[in-house]
Amino acid sequence: MDEHASHERSTDYKAGSLSLVGAVSMGTGVMIGAGILALTGQIAELAGPLFPLAFLAAAVVTAFSAYTYVKLSNAYPSAGGIAMFLQKAYGRGVMTAAGALLMYFSMVINQSLVAKTFGTYTMQLFDTASAGWIVSALGVGLLVFAFLLNISGNRAIGLFSLVMAFLKIGGILLFAVGGLWIAGFSFDNLSAESRYDTTLSGFIAAMALAILAFKGFTTITNSGSEIVDPHRNVGRAIILSIAICVVVYLLVALAVSASLDIGQIVAAKDYALAEAARPLLGAYGLWFTVILAIVATTSGVIASIFAVSRMLAMLTDMKLVPHRHFGMPGTIQKHTLVYTVVAAIFLTIFFDLGRIASLGAIFYLLMDIAIHWGVLRHLRRQIEAHAAILVSAIVFDIVILATFLAMKAASDMTVIYAAAAGVALVVIGERLFLRSIPKTPEDGSGTKKAVEPTPPSASAR
Repeated sequence: MDEHASHERSTDYKAGSLSLVGAVSMGTGVMIGAGILALTGQIAELAGPLFPLAFLAAAVVTAFSAYTYVKLSNAYPSAGGIAMFLQKAYGRGVMTAAGALLMYFSMVINQSLVAKTFGTYTMQLFDTASAGWIVSALGVGLLVFAFLLNISGNRAIGLFSLVMAFLKIGGILLFAVGGLWIAGFSFDNLSAESRYDTTLSGFIAAMALAILAFKGFTTITNSGSEIVDPHRNVGRAIILSIAICVVVYLLVALAVSASLDIGQIVAAKDYALAEAARPLLGAYGLWFTVILAIVATTSGVIASIFAVSRMLAMLTDMKLVPHRHFGMPGTIQKHTLVYTVVAAIFLTIFFDLGRIASLGAIFYLLMDIAIHWGVLRHLRRQIEAHAAILVSAIVFDIVILATFLAMKAASDMTVIYAAAAGVALVVIGERLFLRSIPKTPEDGSGTKKAVEPTPPSASAR
C-alpha cells in the first residue's frame, strides 16, 4: 500500500479541459464506433425483418436508463462517474466495487469489439479471405495507436475526437441517405420471405445488443470533473449523444435493409455496412464505407480508453481495487491506461465478435440494474428522481437480460459460463480485497454520510 499511497494524488484531473462539444464527440465516438458497424448483422439475426425497430426500441429503453445518469451527473459530476454514483448509493463496499468493475470490463469488452470491427472492415479492401489472425493483428495495432494518443493528454484527444466525430457522423449519414435515395426508399427486402422471422423473444434479445450500441453515453460520466460547467453539461452531453445516435442508427439500418435481404445481412454480419455498399454504391461505395468504418472505430476506441482508464484510476484512488505499478514510471492514470489496453488486446486476440458483444451486454445490464436500484433505495429524494421512471428502467433491464440469457443458454452456453465466471471472480475478488484494508467512516450501504450530496452552489463557490 505504500507504493499506492505515494501516487494517490497523481491522477491529474484537469477541470474545464473538455468542452460540451468535446464531451458529445466522445460519447458519439464510443457509441457509433461499435453500435452500427459491429452489431447490425447480429441484431438482424435475432430480430429478423424488424431489426431497424430494435434500434428504436432500444433507444426508448436507453432513455429511461439515461434519466438516472443525467440526474446523478447533475448532482455529482466526477471523474469517477459510475464508481462515484455507486458509492453514493451503496457506500464503499462490495456492491460498489463489483458494479463499477462490471462497467469497466463491459467497456473494455466494447474496446475489443470495436478493434475487431476495425480489422474486419479493413480486410474488405483486399481480395483475400479474412484470416482471423490478420483481423486480430489489425485490432491490436489500433489499440496500441489509441494508447499512444491517450498518453498525449486531454486536449489532443478532445480535438481528435471532435474532428473524427464530424467526419464519422457526416459520412455515415451520407451513406444512409444516399443508400436510401438510390434504393428509391424501397423496403421490399424486409417483407421478403426469410427463415429469419421475427419472434418476441428474438426481438427482445436483439434489443439487448442494440442497448449495447447506446451504452457508450455512460463514458461521458467518467469525465464529469473535466467537463466545463459539469453540473449542467454532463447531462446535456448525454442527451445530445443519444439523440444523435438514434437518428444515425435508424437511418443506417433502413439503408442496409434497402440494399440486402435478412439472409445477406446475417451472412455478412461482421461487416454488414460494407456488404450493403456494394450493390448500392459499387466499388467506390465499398471504399467509402470501409474508410468510414476505420474512422469510426478509431475514434471509438480512443474515446473509450480515455474515459474508462480514468474510471479505473478513480477506483484506485477510492481504494476499491488493488493497484501495483510493476516498476512503471508516471501517474496512476498512465498505469490504468496500460492495464486497460492490455486487457482489450487479450480479448481481441482470443474472443470472436459475437461472444464479445454478448458478454458486454450482460455485464452492462447487470451494472445498470445496480445503478437504478441504488438510486431508488438511497438517492431518489436527494437528486429529485421520479420513482416510476426508475422502476420502469429496472423492469426493462430485467426483462431484456432474462430473455437474452435464455436465448444464449439455448444457443451458446459458453457465453453464460464466461459471464457467470466473470461476475463470480469480480465479487469474490472484491470481497477478499476489501476485507484486507481498514474501513472508513463512509463505509456502509446507503448511510447518510456516504450519500450526502454536494450542493451545486457550494461547488461553485
